[in-house]
Amino acid sequence: MNNVFAIIEIGSNNTKTHIYNDEDVVYENTTTIEFKKNYKIENKINEEDLNKLYNVIENALKYTKNITICGCSIFRNISKEEIDEINKKLDDKFNLTIQVVSQEDEANYTAFGCYNNIEYDGNIGIFIGGGGSTELIFVNNKKVIDKKYYNFGVVDVTSKFDSLKNDVPNCSFDDVYNYVDKLIDDINIKADVLILAGGDHLYWYNNAKYTLLENTLYKNENQKYMLTTEMSDKYDRDALVTSLDKIRNNSDNPKWFDGTRSMKVITNLISHKLDAKYIIPTKINMEDGLRIKESISKM
Repeated sequence: MNNVFAIIEIGSNNTKTHIYNDEDVVYENTTTIEFKKNYKIENKINEEDLNKLYNVIENALKYTKNITICGCSIFRNISKEEIDEINKKLDDKFNLTIQVVSQEDEANYTAFGCYNNIEYDGNIGIFIGGGGSTELIFVNNKKVIDKKYYNFGVVDVTSKFDSLKNDVPNCSFDDVYNYVDKLIDDINIKADVLILAGGDHLYWYNNAKYTLLENTLYKNENQKYMLTTEMSDKYDRDALVTSLDKIRNNSDNPKWFDGTRSMKVITNLISHKLDAKYIIPTKINMEDGLRIKESISKM
């Protein structure tokens, strides 16, 4: 298994591990580690969060020593001294360090993983959502035509409306929608299709038991499903009045759902700003784009 390699992406709220044997995924996992939330409380990276990261790395080492660790939004916003201190610990324990990825690179890799292998004649918006940042990439016939970057994510919105984590929140969909609307400027470019990436959006729909349609716009193994904007409006509003605990109980990672209601409001708002007709939920993330670009460079 000499061609086995791992990419660990550390986000503000979730840490994703993908292990590949050439182009085949042999292991994938999402671990909720609330780096950003706990950093706000302690004004430093929480030691227990680092211990959780160590466990993630130890699991990856069972497959390969060829591991790339990418630090995203939270690690872009802490000091070089703190990054150096964390990297010294990682180097001492595992002979590994965190590579801090810029917001632009994170967005470009993720978007590339979405549009590289699809054929669609028209504008596509690619939403890349995370705990601490949000990006939009617009493409047409595999060419990037516009980009927008925002320095907020689901952790920020959930911090503003803490009851979104409750079984049933005491805030309304419109309360959260109007707040997020103030964080996002008008978007002049329009797109019939909005791809949701940057996390496992399918995990939400599957555990919430919401029905999805077959993607008839184009064929892609990682983008098999879609929903209309009308369906999305119904599901997203329902998410703020239905039992979140019931949805958590369907899953193997209940903590993951703390930020899901914020995510649903953000993606709903953006779909309307784009005048999107169809929404494609995926679990495509930065690792997918990195893997594809590495494969192309070896050809």
